[in-house]
Amino acid sequence: MPGNTLQIHKLTPVIGAEISGIDLAAPMDSATFDTIHQALMDNLVIFFRDQSLNHAEQIAFGARFGKLHIHPAAPSVPGHPEVMIIHADANSTYVNGESWHSDVSCDEEPPMGSILHINTLPEFGGDTMFANMYAAFEALSTPMQTMLSQLTALHDGEMLYRGRYTSNDQARVYPKANHPVIRTHPVTKRQALFVNSFFTARINELSRGESDALLAFLFRHIETPEFACRFRWQKNAMAFWDNRSAQHHALWDYFPQTRSGTRVTIQGDRPFYKS
Repeated sequence: MPGNTLQIHKLTPVIGAEISGIDLAAPMDSATFDTIHQALMDNLVIFFRDQSLNHAEQIAFGARFGKLHIHPAAPSVPGHPEVMIIHADANSTYVNGESWHSDVSCDEEPPMGSILHINTLPEFGGDTMFANMYAAFEALSTPMQTMLSQLTALHDGEMLYRGRYTSNDQARVYPKANHPVIRTHPVTKRQALFVNSFFTARINELSRGESDALLAFLFRHIETPEFACRFRWQKNAMAFWDNRSAQHHALWDYFPQTRSGTRVTIQGDRPFYKS
C-alpha cells in the first residue's frame, strides 16, 4: 500500500522525525494519511524535504487534517487568507516565532497543528527548535503536577499582536481565552504543559506575584534542552507540528539575510484537562 512506502527516521528519542518517500503535492490516499497522522502523534513534529508545493497544494495537504485556520493578525498571501506569510530580511524588526510558544494559544480553540514550507533560506542559520510538552509535564515533581492540573491561565493576543504587524490596529480586538495549565491531548490522552511566554499573561487562581514567579519557572523549564530537537532547514523543506503537545522557537541568527516561506494552520478544539 502507498502508506507503507514511507520511511520515518527519528531525530531524537524525545521529539521529531523526518519522513521521506512521498510527494506532498500529489493526492494522498487514506493509508498514507494514516501513516503521516500516526507519525505526528508519535513524534509531535514531522519533517519533509524536497517538497515543491504551490499555495493550492499546501492548502490541500493541510485541509486533509482539518479545516484551516485564519490568523487573527499576520499577513497572508493575496487571495489565500489561510496561507500565512513567514518572512524576515534586512528590514525586519522581528521574526515570527522568535521565542518558545504554541501558535495562537490565545484563541478559544487554539490550532491543532501548523505546516510551514520554507522556500528562501539564509546562507547559514535560521533553524527551528521544537520541544516536547509531554516531557515538560512528566519531568515535574508529582506535587507540582498535581497543583498545575488544578489551575487555568489567561492567554492574551494583545501581548504579542498589538502594533506588531501594523501600527493602524487601534480598532482591532485580539483574541484572549482561559485554558488549563495542563491540557489533555484529545488523541493520545497524554498530559502536556500548556503555557507559553508569547501569550500566557497570568495564572488565574494565583496572586499576581505568585503567578509571575510560577510562570517564570515554567517558561524556563520549557527551554530544557533534553525536551527538544533542532531542525536545519533546506530549500523546499516542510515542518508539520502538533500545537497541542509541542512548542517551537524560530532562531533569528541570520540577520540581515532573508528567510521566507508560507504556513497553513489547522483549526483545533478547546483545550481540556482530564485526569
